[in-house]
Amino acid sequence: MKTFFKQTALVAFALTLVISLGSCEATRNANNKQKGAVIGATGGAILGAIIGNNVGKGGNGELGAVIGGVVGGGAGVLIGNKMDKQAQKIEQEIPGAQVERVDDGIVVTFDENSGVYFDTAKYNVNAASQSILDKLSNVLVEYPDTDVLVVGHTDSVGADDMNMRLSKNRAQSVTNYFVQTKGLGAGRFTTNWYGETAPVADNTTAEGRAKNRRVNLAIVPNEKMKTEAKQQAGE
Repeated sequence: MKTFFKQTALVAFALTLVISLGSCEATRNANNKQKGAVIGATGGAILGAIIGNNVGKGGNGELGAVIGGVVGGGAGVLIGNKMDKQAQKIEQEIPGAQVERVDDGIVVTFDENSGVYFDTAKYNVNAASQSILDKLSNVLVEYPDTDVLVVGHTDSVGADDMNMRLSKNRAQSVTNYFVQTKGLGAGRFTTNWYGETAPVADNTTAEGRAKNRRVNLAIVPNEKMKTEAKQQAGE
């Protein structure tokens, strides 16, 4: 699996620059804990990673509020170190997923080629997907001071309203699995969906559609982690 490190500058919620570096390990070739000390004050890069091409087309205020601003200074260094370790753990436990360290957070992307997938027009979490989510839930238990955004997407096949409902149901199914089946706290999760409106690949090809049928998870530091990091850094 490759892990990608992205830093983007967002102006008026428009994604203007994406820098991607490939790596075989979650903390090689980019030191995110050092980035935390100097990065800007928005969480726009995470929005770009989970919403894709929809950035700059209105975005989503709720997700932006949950992500919040990027923590800089010494606290950013401490948070970056913790998130680096969590990203590496996810990478080790789930080799099929795409793991990205973005700003203060971690974005995990599941599509039909990477573990968590759904049968055509279905939204129940099948047995194969459950085994992947079980592994991720174990990591979330190990790192409790984070919140999780679950965002659903579809390809462009079918009616717009049907795809919006389908992406909603799939995202909620993933959230419900974590909360109802694995017993994780509901307060850690925010669920959203975009139907076919936020593609990351070409919907005219089978390969592109498979990439667009996806669920993104953004794992971000919660207020407890931020407060403790600021206290430890004397800020």
